[in-house]
Amino acid sequence: MDDVEILDVDDENSPRRSLLKNQDLSPLGLTGELLSQYGWHLLVATVMVYLLIQHLRKRRSSHSTPPPTLQDATLVARRQEAMEAARRKMQEELDAKAAMFREKQKQQEEEKRRQKIEIWESMQQGKSCKESANLSQTSEEASSSPSALKPKTDKKPLRSADYNPLNGQGGGSCSWRPGRRGPSSGG
Repeated sequence: MDDVEILDVDDENSPRRSLLKNQDLSPLGLTGELLSQYGWHLLVATVMVYLLIQHLRKRRSSHSTPPPTLQDATLVARRQEAMEAARRKMQEELDAKAAMFREKQKQQEEEKRRQKIEIWESMQQGKSCKESANLSQTSEEASSSPSALKPKTDKKPLRSADYNPLNGQGGGSCSWRPGRRGPSSGG
């Protein structure tokens, strides 16, 4: 089948003989050989290069943002002014609270100083410390604000007064005891 004769007819109607043989496709053979050996590698590399190009295009387009417009600048300036005003207001409130706290501290120190003076004067007069302490407590209660926290006196105790956890009886203690360890001596 190597020697096949094909007759062609030209425009002049003269038959021409040409021998068609298995021609060597060496340029295609090399490409086919490369594809057969490294085809998947080449395909993956091509896809990676494509993805890399797409990523770089996105990155370049995101970096090239339009220049800020006048409207954006005024909007930013308004936001900054509003934030500054809010900070100023908060700082003024904080300063006012700090001044009130300092004033309360001064009043408390003055009260303590006055109580110490009263105790010292009562000691000079010969009264006991307990009497002067009672005087200072009554004056302290009178000077304290009505919003001060007072302990509740109508509370019931959580346990009865005769409860003792070391007794082992009553008051919610458990009466179950574990059994003896070891072999039973019943039989």
